[in-house]
Amino acid sequence: MKLWPSLVPYEYGFRVILFTYCLIIVSGYRMGNPITTAMDRLYSIAIGGFVAVLVNVFVFPIWAGEQLHKELVNSFNSVADSLEECVKKYLEDEGLDHPEFSKTVMDEFPDEPNYRRCKSTLNSSAKLESLANSAKWEPPHGKFRHFFYPWSEYVKVGAVLRYCAYEVMALHGVLHSEIQAPHNLRFTFYSEIQEAATHAAELVRSLGKDISNMKRSPKTSLLKKVHSSTERLQRAIDVHSYLLASNFDPPDNSSKPLTKLPVTFSTTQYDLSNPLTEFDSNSTENNLSQTNQNVPSGTPPQQTESYHEMMRKQSRRLHSWPSREVDAFEEEGGLGMDFLPRMKALESTAALSLANFTSLLIEFVARLDHLVEAVDELSKMAKFNHEGV
Repeated sequence: MKLWPSLVPYEYGFRVILFTYCLIIVSGYRMGNPITTAMDRLYSIAIGGFVAVLVNVFVFPIWAGEQLHKELVNSFNSVADSLEECVKKYLEDEGLDHPEFSKTVMDEFPDEPNYRRCKSTLNSSAKLESLANSAKWEPPHGKFRHFFYPWSEYVKVGAVLRYCAYEVMALHGVLHSEIQAPHNLRFTFYSEIQEAATHAAELVRSLGKDISNMKRSPKTSLLKKVHSSTERLQRAIDVHSYLLASNFDPPDNSSKPLTKLPVTFSTTQYDLSNPLTEFDSNSTENNLSQTNQNVPSGTPPQQTESYHEMMRKQSRRLHSWPSREVDAFEEEGGLGMDFLPRMKALESTAALSLANFTSLLIEFVARLDHLVEAVDELSKMAKFNHEGV
């Protein structure tokens, strides 16, 4: 019987039964009266069970149902806090000081406490299932006053919440990736990303609050806010999609009106509206020739070459990724004919990092619909009170 899948959690009980049977048989064989031994064993089991129930119910109760309830509510708050923390750092990070990726992985991002809480949510599946199996044997108590309480629904809600947490962890991965979009490009979509993340986190916290208070409240208004903010983000990405590629032609204003971009975006060194027009092979040769004319005739050749090398490094640093080492181009033969196409491809890849971040955020919002449905099903089966009752 203990090999049946449904009886696997009770394997310890089968072992105790077999041990008791062997004890009674052996003692009865040696003493000649197994009935007395069996009754003594039965009395000891009854006394131990009564003491255990008395202590766990009246003296020092530790309910698995309450722990499961609190664990699920804390998971909701962890996901919401981690989402806001990730979006805030992504929008405010200017890429000036990035530690080595290996160090940040080993340290598990010590400056992001909510990241670790969200990571623990992903590993809570076994814990929730164990608490739910233990809660099924508990009598009605506290806020859980009716029989056959749907503890299994807590496990289902936790599973849907983990799928949302996967997207948050992916957002953290983009935040700490080697390829980063320029800060001014992120700032272009600052309001749309911030608004979508704030409304999504507010909805997740509201769901966790409803479970904590065991109340049923309509989420229509919050869902509308989340969907409308996400649609604005999608429209902004669609309208300014040409910013996510290095080789683009400005759109025709007569056919499709565009919203004017912030001035800070068009005046920074990552101006993508005219990519690399000031840095091509011809302009490089002109700058070098002008520099040769400005260098005095008595200047040693080594100093002149070092000055030219410095100018080349500065120009390459200006048009490279934040994580791209300038010296890496030395092994590629310097400023060859294929240098500009390669740099344009690298810039396009860096800009697409922003598209990756926004797509993950939109996917997180899409999964919130399933989370709302799971919480609503739990509230119906658990008979939560309506808001205001």
